[in-house]
Amino acid sequence: MYKFDIQNMTCGHCASTVEKAIKAADPDASATIDLGAKTAKVETRVDPATINAAIENAGYPSSFKQI
Repeated sequence: MYKFDIQNMTCGHCASTVEKAIKAADPDASATIDLGAKTAKVETRVDPATINAAIENAGYPSSFKQI
């Protein structure tokens, strides 16, 4: 599981966009978005850098670490 810190995620639409980006990169991913903390916890078998790139391509700078 990976934790992504996501900048500029400020509303429900933002959280939905981030979740869609994660699912586009890995349809089998399990994602829990925490809007208040501006984080996403993602369980994936895809390289987390790929997930991170998808989030950033959606317009949300992010970083990640394994948890």
